Amino acid sequence: MVFLLLKKQGGNTMQEVIKVTELTKSYGSLAAVSSLSLSVPRGTVFGLIGPNGAGKSTTIECILGTKKADAGTVRILGADPRSDRKKLFEKTGVQFQDSNYQEQITVSELCELTASLYEKPADPFGLLARFGIADKKKSLVKDLSGGQRQRLFIVLALIPDPDVVFLDELTTGLDAKARREVWNILSGLKKRGLTIFLTSHFMDEVEALCDRICILKEGKSVFYGTVSEAVEKSPYGKFEDAYLWYTNEEDMYNENI
Repeated sequence: MVFLLLKKQGGNTMQEVIKVTELTKSYGSLAAVSSLSLSVPRGTVFGLIGPNGAGKSTTIECILGTKKADAGTVRILGADPRSDRKKLFEKTGVQFQDSNYQEQITVSELCELTASLYEKPADPFGLLARFGIADKKKSLVKDLSGGQRQRLFIVLALIPDPDVVFLDELTTGLDAKARREVWNILSGLKKRGLTIFLTSHFMDEVEALCDRICILKEGKSVFYGTVSEAVEKSPYGKFEDAYLWYTNEEDMYNENI
């Protein structure tokens, strides 16, 4: 699922980067998302989390405008992602967990091709160095390990030098050291005024990075607020236990023991 970045635009006002109001999307009789509202201010990290099938992917697709909602409104930087797609193209970076790229192309070629799509891209080779894969420039994409691919996909999402970037399960496939390196990079981007919207199954990642979260269960928000508030409003003292309680995954886990 996903993650987002916004450039600093002067002043200290907390600009709303993403605004979702009463978003609803169904597939036949199945309500994938029901009356979901959320807001992402500039310079914050927002996490959309929940078990598989909770509606995270549908929510993100509706936010991006790749899927049409049945009801509700979505705005990114004040623009409608469906009718203002061209306007938002230069300002939005996207990385999906199941991203598919040409396999028989080198990392360098893929980065240069991606950069050519934008008017003022970031330096792709600087990003490769930042994410620790500069030595893979001449390697074919198909020859990268899972962790190296994941870092490359994050680099590709940042090449547009976007105002907003969506990252889905960003550290899947990375070892503990690499995960923390990515966290540090993202924290640095946030300090420069970027806003991050992420999805993750790693609760330590959510706890370390997110200013606010929304926990989805069966298409509905069952918690909206900070990680510490999520813990306080649950019967547990640890966030991972609180998350399992909100989503009822704890009961399912106990049944399977």
